[in-house]
Amino acid sequence: MHDKRVALVTGANQGVGLHLAKQLVAHGVTVFVGSRNAERGEAAAKAIGPGAIALQLDVTDRASIAAAAERIRSEIGRLDLLVNNAAISNTGKAPGTSVEDYARTTRASVVNLDEMRAVWETNVFGVLAVTQAMLPLLRLSTDARIVNVSSGVGSLAANADPAFPWRSIFGPVYPASKTALNAVTLALMIELEATGIKVNLVSPGFTKTNLNGYAGTESVEDGSREVVRVALLGPDGPSGTFTLWENQTIRW
Repeated sequence: MHDKRVALVTGANQGVGLHLAKQLVAHGVTVFVGSRNAERGEAAAKAIGPGAIALQLDVTDRASIAAAAERIRSEIGRLDLLVNNAAISNTGKAPGTSVEDYARTTRASVVNLDEMRAVWETNVFGVLAVTQAMLPLLRLSTDARIVNVSSGVGSLAANADPAFPWRSIFGPVYPASKTALNAVTLALMIELEATGIKVNLVSPGFTKTNLNGYAGTESVEDGSREVVRVALLGPDGPSGTFTLWENQTIRW
């Protein structure tokens, strides 16, 4: 029996996912470093060191998801922590295009639906597909938790407020994909609240990562603080929360 806590972090070969994997390993957690590209995953796991295990995982590929779940089952036998971190913001934004300029080309009235579908495939359907595949392993844990990495730009309550500073970029592609992710996460929270599996939603803020072309205002270390804190919550930690920074509640 593997006596250490076992985690899977998707999209863990860079950015917030990589920083989280490093922090989890530093706290004694065995981490499966999920990466769509196997070579990048191997490099990330090697850089993290003992306790990190590279795992090829494309959240849009059912066969890849099934193979990842089977590997965790055969090698460990359970999963204690699932962090759904993998996400994309676009598929066709030209290099150097600002977040604001991209938002103008993806308004609801003109958005390319193939672009929207591609982003939602990773950010919404991919999260649910991975979660469904990993739930049987999470049910075998005595302290199971699911953490979904979202964004405050998906908050309906915030975007309904004319004073919200990011309201002007709300659109059907990335922001609305996070709105949908929030809804899916709430559905999981409700379904699993009578079980021992806890579910949390976290925003890393506007962090400098490849997701936004490194245009963010926060470092990966600062932006990841709340993701790390929630991922390390113990069995007495809360479920059903949506937070940013130091346990600051985000409006749904």
